[in-house]
Amino acid sequence: MKRRDSLKYLIVGTIGGAAAVGSSSGCKTETGENSNIITDATKSKLYGRTPAEIEHDKKVNAESYLNAHELATVAILSDIILPKTETAGSATDAEVPEFIDFIVKDLPSYFQLPMRGGLMWLDSESNKRFNKEFVALEHEQRIEIVDDIAYPDPDNKKPEMAPGIKFFKTFRNLTVTGYYTTRIGFDDLGVTSNFANVWDGVPAEVLANHDVDYDPEWIAKCVDQSKRNDIAEWDGEGNLLT
Repeated sequence: MKRRDSLKYLIVGTIGGAAAVGSSSGCKTETGENSNIITDATKSKLYGRTPAEIEHDKKVNAESYLNAHELATVAILSDIILPKTETAGSATDAEVPEFIDFIVKDLPSYFQLPMRGGLMWLDSESNKRFNKEFVALEHEQRIEIVDDIAYPDPDNKKPEMAPGIKFFKTFRNLTVTGYYTTRIGFDDLGVTSNFANVWDGVPAEVLANHDVDYDPEWIAKCVDQSKRNDIAEWDGEGNLLT
């Protein structure tokens, strides 16, 4: 089985809970005004982001941690894990390096030192074997190193690989998470489910199979995408008002 196919089968069972696509939100701001979440979120390719989340993202994106060399290494390694195929884009096509860059700044205590240390280990191992940094290696040379840390020896005959193995496990998890919570990743899996803050109702064919249908008045209130950010209001008897 190909490496990419293995990752797809691992992720498909949990993709329905992918929260990184965006937070579902139909709420008011502290001033009580309905916020125009979709407009700003669309510009950043994220849907369902609240104003507070958008401001948080802007703040994180304005920070710097990984340098240009480290980001280049991240891009190469992520594309080794998820390369471009005839039917799907690569990790860099899905902007996985940007995702990883964001995560290490957003969760510094979890990822900053492990990420920088792991990338340093990768360059150190590359220099030991080939007298070059990882970004300067030939593809076959990179794969030689990656295979040692992606598929560790069960008999632990290479204990010196332990730091690289630990780093690669974290990096692979971040790569898969970043990729399969994007439109490119969803298309690769064939996912056609609803997205956060966007719901078009139960498909017509499903309703027909159960011999049911929506009440026209109800569907107009609940599946009107122009009002997706409005808060529903109910009367004392549980009847939907708006």
